[in-house]
Amino acid sequence: MEFLESFFGVIGDLTWGWSLVPFLVIFGLFFTVVTDFVQFRFFKRMFSVLFQKNQTGDKDSISGREALLLSVGGRVGGGNIAGVAVAITLGGPGAVFWMWAIALVGMATSLVECSLAQLYKRKDGNSFRGGAARSIVHGLGSDYRWLAYLYSVCLVASFALGFNAFQGNTVAGAVQDSLGIDRLYTGGFLAVIVAFIIYGGIKRIAKTADVVVPVMAVGYVAIALVIIVMNITHLPDVLVSIFKNAFGIQEAVSGGMGAALAQGLRRGLFSNEAGLGSAPNVAATADVPHPVTQGITQSLSVFIDTILVCSCTAFVILLGKVYVPGAENIDGVVLTQQSLVSHLGSWAQYYLTAAILLFSFSSVVYNYYLGENALTSMTSSRIAIHILRIAVVIIVFVGAAAPGATAVFFFSDPLMGILAIVNLLALIMLFPTALRLLHDYRDQLKQGVDEPVFDPAKFSDLDIDTEAWTHVSPESEKDDESVKADLAYTS
Repeated sequence: MEFLESFFGVIGDLTWGWSLVPFLVIFGLFFTVVTDFVQFRFFKRMFSVLFQKNQTGDKDSISGREALLLSVGGRVGGGNIAGVAVAITLGGPGAVFWMWAIALVGMATSLVECSLAQLYKRKDGNSFRGGAARSIVHGLGSDYRWLAYLYSVCLVASFALGFNAFQGNTVAGAVQDSLGIDRLYTGGFLAVIVAFIIYGGIKRIAKTADVVVPVMAVGYVAIALVIIVMNITHLPDVLVSIFKNAFGIQEAVSGGMGAALAQGLRRGLFSNEAGLGSAPNVAATADVPHPVTQGITQSLSVFIDTILVCSCTAFVILLGKVYVPGAENIDGVVLTQQSLVSHLGSWAQYYLTAAILLFSFSSVVYNYYLGENALTSMTSSRIAIHILRIAVVIIVFVGAAAPGATAVFFFSDPLMGILAIVNLLALIMLFPTALRLLHDYRDQLKQGVDEPVFDPAKFSDLDIDTEAWTHVSPESEKDDESVKADLAYTS
C-alpha cells in the first residue's frame, strides 16, 4: 500500500505540481486569444439556452438547459464551500482574484471542449453520448483508441469511484456535526436516493438536476447577497484587499503573491473543471441545433460555478470576523460555517448543512454519469453498467458511514491529473476542427440567422454520426425551396 501511495504521489506531483496548472492556464489563454475572446463576445447568448426547448421536439431527449444544470450541479460541490475557504486560508484574499481570472480564461477552454463533444456525439436511443473519449476516437482516429481508453479508465476511477466516496463523507460529516445524526443513517439514506436516480438513466438524472440545482444555487447565492447587503459598507475594503493581496502589494500570508496565485489557480481549476474533460460528457447529451450552441452554454456553467458561487463563499468569509490571515490548521467547512453563524446566527449552520447536502448529492449523480459514459466508450455490456451502479451506491454508503475508508481512494487526484493532460493534448490536436465549427457558427450569425444550425454536409470529411444531427440547415431549406420552384416552373 505504501508503494502505491508513493507511486500515485509522484504522479500527482508531476501533474498538479509541475505541469497541469501551467498547461491549463496557457492553453486557456491560447484558446481565448485565437477564438477572438469568444467567451466575452457571446456572453449574452449564454443565457438564451435557459429558454430553449429541445431542438427535435422529442420529450425524451435532453435539453440544453438540463445539460447545463446537470453540469452546474456537478461542478458546484463541497469544493465551493470548503475549498474556497482553504484557498483563502493558505493564499490570502488575493486567491479570490486569481480564481476569477482562471474562470474567465477557462470559459473559452470549456467552450472548445464542449463544442467538440457535441460535434462527435453519437445517437443512443432517444439520447446522445459523447465526451473526450469519443472525441479522441472519432476526431483523431482509431490509432488513438488507447488514449481514449486511458482517459476513460482514469475518469471512472477518479470521478465515479474516488470523488463519490469523498462526497458521501462530506455530507455525512456535515449532518453529524450540525444535526447529530449518525453517519450510518445518512449513508443509508444517501445510497437509496442515489440508487433511485442513477437507475433511472440520464433522463432521470437530468430531470433531477433541473429541479435540485436551481434551488441549491439560487438559495446559496441569495443568502450570500443578504450578507453582502448587511456588510455593504465593508465591501469596498474587502475588494481592495483582494486586489492588493493578489499582486503582492499587501501580504496577508507567507508567500505573498505567489501563494495567492497558486491557491487561486488551483482552487479555480479544481472547481470549474475547465479543461479537465469531465463536463463535455454531459454537454454532449444536449439536443441543440449547433455544437457551438452548447459550447457557449457550458461557458456559462464555469461562470456560475466560480464567478458566482465561489465568490459567494469568499465574501461570506472575508466580510466576517472569523477569518484570521495566516491562521493554520483550520477546516474549510468549519471556517465557512463559523463565518455564516457570525453573520446570521446559529441557525445558519443548519442552512449550510442543507446546502452541502444538495451540492454533494448533485455532484454524486454527476460523477456517476461521467463514469457510466466513460465505461460505455469502452464496452457496450449492460452488465458492466450495472456493476458500476452497484459499486457507486456501495462506495457512497461506505464513504459516508466509515470516514476512514476514503483513504483508500488516494489515487483520485493523480488520476484526474492524467485525464486532464490527455484531454488537453486531444484539444490541441482537434483545435483546428473547433475553429471550423466556430467560423461556421459566426458566419451564420453574420448572415442574419438568429439561431445557427449545424449542417453535417459541410463537415463530411469528419467522422460524424449523421443520425445525431437530423436538423435541416437553413442552406438545405433554401435548396429545397429552389428545387420546388424549378419543378413548378418546368411543369
